[in-house]
Amino acid sequence: MTEQSTSELEIRKAVRDRYSKLATSESSDCCTGGSCDLVQIGGQIPVEASSVSAGCGSPLQLVTLKEGDSVVDLGSGGGIDIFRASQIIGESGKAIGVDATAEMIWRARDTAKKYGDKYRNVEFRLGEIEHLPVETNTIDYVISNCVINLSPDKLQVFRESYRVLKNNGVFAVADVTLQQEIPGDAKRDMDSWSACIAGALTDSEYTRLLQAAGFQNITIEHVSTTNIGDYPFPYYSSHIKATKII
Repeated sequence: MTEQSTSELEIRKAVRDRYSKLATSESSDCCTGGSCDLVQIGGQIPVEASSVSAGCGSPLQLVTLKEGDSVVDLGSGGGIDIFRASQIIGESGKAIGVDATAEMIWRARDTAKKYGDKYRNVEFRLGEIEHLPVETNTIDYVISNCVINLSPDKLQVFRESYRVLKNNGVFAVADVTLQQEIPGDAKRDMDSWSACIAGALTDSEYTRLLQAAGFQNITIEHVSTTNIGDYPFPYYSSHIKATKII
């Protein structure tokens, strides 16, 4: 096994361990230590979903969903943003949550089942966000809330997002970004990876990778700022938006 593949395996294991524990708890775990849920959009949601939220912003604030739209949430966790979106897009729409942590998927499915027909347009699929279990050119909006920083292969995440989106589809996520590279020791620390620190991209690198995947009209807005640990520079809770234009 190569050094690169070993590193990826360690990262994925650390992330899954952390979020499988969160899935069986009853408390939120915000990415940046600030507000997990900056804006309430989509009306009331199940408490079972909000109790395990781990976001850093409000991706649904970036889009204007309408009846019949299709939405995919990368790293959907307990389903907080998917349940919100489902109430806006109605029965003719489709809200799909994708998560690599089985415990999160089981919990989200149990929540949807508990509320019966209210969430009949919701589906939760087990899978990696680098290999989305979603058909090509079928989705209007790809959203995510503080998850992409956890991926060891972000370019592949962006390529997969581009693949599943329809023409003029929108990529709209909340994520942690920064202005300068973090030290190498942090990048090698698995606790820092699973805590949304080590894998955070700079704004410029985020833009570069989205462009490499084919996206256009890329914007990054810093919503809030925090200092994490002993690092002498701020991390940003950011809203990132881009469009697939063929």
